[in-house]
Amino acid sequence: MIRAARRAPQLLGESTPLVRKFILRKQNTDGGFQDRAGRSDLYYTVFGMQSLLALQMPIPVESVSPYIAAFEDGEHLDFVHLCCLARCRAILGDTDVKYRKTTYIKESLARRIEAHRAGDGGYHPVCGSSHGTAYAAFLAHGAYQDLQTPLPRPARLANALHLLATPDGAWANERAAKIASTNSTAAAMAFLGSISSRAAGRWLLAQAHPLGGFRASPLAPLPDLLSTATALHALTAAGLPIASVRESCLDFIDTLWSNEGGFHGHWHDDLLDVEYTFYGLLALGLLAR
Repeated sequence: MIRAARRAPQLLGESTPLVRKFILRKQNTDGGFQDRAGRSDLYYTVFGMQSLLALQMPIPVESVSPYIAAFEDGEHLDFVHLCCLARCRAILGDTDVKYRKTTYIKESLARRIEAHRAGDGGYHPVCGSSHGTAYAAFLAHGAYQDLQTPLPRPARLANALHLLATPDGAWANERAAKIASTNSTAAAMAFLGSISSRAAGRWLLAQAHPLGGFRASPLAPLPDLLSTATALHALTAAGLPIASVRESCLDFIDTLWSNEGGFHGHWHDDLLDVEYTFYGLLALGLLAR
């Protein structure tokens, strides 16, 4: 994703410095990056750091490392933030002295993530769940990659994801859901690869909105930037053409751009944050190919 997002300046052109300044403004004095209320949050810190990497800017190691190190092995974190901690430490890499010198943090993080394994072999944000979700599978898969640790029993996860498949060739986030979603389908494609590509690709392209961008589901009335970025990424990763939606997606993304340097999440979104700004960079990078 970061490799793709690095191509965004090809389309941003002279606006690129505005994005750089926006990202830097979103870092708090404690080292973390701001959520939508202005508080430091590991989730948003991931997107802040990824955006800096995408813009080929140095990570502010001296300020962000103490913030991340304070979470230790994530004992009090929920599932999503555990996976965010793994990503932050992976981005810091060799600059994270405490992480480099000890292995217990990596091992403990892996154990805490594995505690969210569901009964069907998938992953769920709530420990002890009987069924996994596509979103949790995507996060767990990425976290194990960040920890440079093999994902335990990958075949069980693949089977769990197949249980989330919908008759139209896409994926729902949960077993109880009857309708597929764009982000769940993209998450499943990321793990299952070529097994899922053809039918899922057709389904994803059908979620393209006539005015540009992608909808979160067939029932969503309007497109959003998250769904647009994930759909484009899944289609591109699967080697499927996106030329038919390129211009309309560029037009859509342009409507979400702010001269403050960030991107809105959708047409009714009044706020700017580093999460949607990264999705803007990712979508532009994919469209710049």
